[in-house]
Amino acid sequence: MVAKKSVWVPDRQDIIWIDCNPQAGKEMRDRHPFLVLSPLAFNARTSLVIGLPMTTAEYNADNPFAVNVGSATGSKNGKTSYVLCHQPKSFDWRIRYAAPHPARKMSTRHFTEVCAVLNQIIQIG
Repeated sequence: MVAKKSVWVPDRQDIIWIDCNPQAGKEMRDRHPFLVLSPLAFNARTSLVIGLPMTTAEYNADNPFAVNVGSATGSKNGKTSYVLCHQPKSFDWRIRYAAPHPARKMSTRHFTEVCAVLNQIIQIG
């Protein structure tokens, strides 16, 4: 009997690659790591993912809405990685060819910090 290959679906706290294009104004563009906030059940059913873009742009060190989540992995290894809490996004992850990022999942400590900063902005919880 052949085992059925499981279909990947992003889950809450996952870090994924996603293409942010098209963009406008100060929004991020191109392919970036993206922290998933929405749960797997929502992501699977709607084909949407809600989350926050990530970057290694150094000017975010002084950004009160960017959370330092440690060293980046992959080609940006050694640079500081920031989650941009002031840019929540919703993307169709299937159409934008989302894929798992090498970092896979954000630590619970950093995820909690990111959610706290986001909540300061949107004040829902």
